[in-house]
Amino acid sequence: MAEEEKKEEENEEGGEKKSSKMMMIIIIVVLLLVIIIGAVVTVLLLSDDEEAVQKEQPQKVEKKVKKKKHTSISDEELRKLSEVGPLYPLDTFTVNLKSDSGRRYLKVTMDLELSGPELTAELDAKTAVIRDRIIRILTSKTLEEVSSRKGKNKLSAQIMDALNMMLDDGEIKGVYFTEFVIQ
Repeated sequence: MAEEEKKEEENEEGGEKKSSKMMMIIIIVVLLLVIIIGAVVTVLLLSDDEEAVQKEQPQKVEKKVKKKKHTSISDEELRKLSEVGPLYPLDTFTVNLKSDSGRRYLKVTMDLELSGPELTAELDAKTAVIRDRIIRILTSKTLEEVSSRKGKNKLSAQIMDALNMMLDDGEIKGVYFTEFVIQ
């Protein structure tokens, strides 16, 4: 009987040791997964900004080279290429960003580059609709979507596409943010 009790006690101690070892292994695996996931997310978030900077630098070099090569183009043709069309200023937009935690808002002022001055009258007539479309686009964005340079470029392209779909007399060639505050 005494021998049976000793065997049972040894089995219980061995079972406790096995379960505590198994628990330690599970904790270590979970911690490693959390660290790996955190590293991947950090790399992805930082790579967007770095890629945008790396893409801009070669473009600047190419522009300088192109300017030197195009010296045979007349000054008038160069002026036409570098000119910005007529600008149509919009009032400031202050909207809440889409967010799960906390309240974030975006304050934006922008100018629209028009294909020609004849478009101004149509934009004046459709001011309410234009503001509504822009507000809907801005409120659908999260902080992460609008905080990077790539996100701002995508936002301006989306605004330009939405507004061009509703215009008859011309088109919007560009959207320029003159104020962009996230809080």
